[in-house]
Amino acid sequence: MLTYVYLAIAVVAEVIGTSALKASDGFTRLGPSLLTAASYAIAFYLLSLTLRVMPTGVAYALWSGFGIVLISLVSYVWSHQSLDGPAIAGLGLIIAGVVVINLFSNSLSH
Repeated sequence: MLTYVYLAIAVVAEVIGTSALKASDGFTRLGPSLLTAASYAIAFYLLSLTLRVMPTGVAYALWSGFGIVLISLVSYVWSHQSLDGPAIAGLGLIIAGVVVINLFSNSLSH
């Protein structure tokens, strides 16, 4: 169970880092640049802890899938970036893929 906590925090840290990366304006603004670096360091550290238990392919699929969906939602809410029908459908498929991995894959137990 702790593995999923590490993974969830890694995803949130990655989303914070990606959001700060946009705000860093090409690493020309110190605060957002430092937040980007710190967030990515936390994300990769926690992902490395996840990889102690979970296979790399599965962990990365979950990390990137949740990250894509979450950063899309953050961008929609805070930056007012619109999502069209195909984008929403694609995000739904990503969520479906994550659900399938979690409910039906035996790879998580290795």
